[in-house]
Amino acid sequence: MPHRMFVAVVPPPEVVEDLSDFLEPRRDQGMPWIDPSQWHVTLAFMEAVPERRVDDLVERLDEAGAKRRPFTLRLAGAGAFPDAIEAKVLWLGLRNGAGVAETGELERLAVNVRAAASSAGAPVDGKPFRPHLSVARLKRPVEATRWMRILDTYVSPPWEVDAVDLISSHLHEGQHRRPRHQVVHTVQMGVGVPDPR
Repeated sequence: MPHRMFVAVVPPPEVVEDLSDFLEPRRDQGMPWIDPSQWHVTLAFMEAVPERRVDDLVERLDEAGAKRRPFTLRLAGAGAFPDAIEAKVLWLGLRNGAGVAETGELERLAVNVRAAASSAGAPVDGKPFRPHLSVARLKRPVEATRWMRILDTYVSPPWEVDAVDLISSHLHEGQHRRPRHQVVHTVQMGVGVPDPR
């Protein structure tokens, strides 16, 4: 049976705790916040990875990760999909170590991860990469301008991205019939890159 999988950057515990503390006073205000244990930045989503391709996928991801240097990220800035007027998802954006909106290293990593998955026979969905971390998912669209203004005040502590996770998503097996996420493999970054110092 094929596996529903994705590759993601998972924030470290101190960032998860900091964002949880920020959202805590807002938990009883009717917004369906995503459980902190499921916060992640998706680099590639694969709806149906054949069982026979999983080992090859792990190997190709390890090769791709080895070529990328670790880099610094922080959560900052807010947005909504598809837009603030009819929001179904609220998200936080990403900035690099200098506080600039992140497109460089993270996008290059996403390109490498997607290429690795495709070459392993694990087709990636065709959606363009939009760097973000989803914090709320709604059943019906809402006007979310106020929530975006609130989320836009948040800036997380910085963290070093030195690994990404290959995660298996089991639909309807988690709390409230949400997906249950299981880390299948952790890809270490930069193991094949010489230290520039």
